[in-house]
Amino acid sequence: MSLALIALGGAVGAPLRFVLGRAIQGRRARDFPWGTLAVNVLGCLVLGVLVGAGAGGSALALVGVGFCGALTTFSTFGYETYRLIERRSFLLAGANVGASLVATMAAVAGGYLVGAWVG
Repeated sequence: MSLALIALGGAVGAPLRFVLGRAIQGRRARDFPWGTLAVNVLGCLVLGVLVGAGAGGSALALVGVGFCGALTTFSTFGYETYRLIERRSFLLAGANVGASLVATMAAVAGGYLVGAWVG
């Protein structure tokens, strides 16, 4: 059952990541990977709320592992950062790493607090 829930969550998260990432990136400066940053922050926020609310079992499989796992993308973050370094855009690469770390950690912490308050 858990595998089916993970697959279902992933089937929603992956296309949403593609659509949101493209929509956000298309409206921002093309040099910085805003789309990837945004989906990673959103996924961390959702996971923080879920865990903060004490969800487990099926909800954690569906939303936490499936949906958030497919929505967020560490591989794309790594690749985009590497490409910035390759283009000698060291300031943007550092900003991407710093912003990703700070924003995703803040999203998890904030989401956890909200989840604990609601749950």
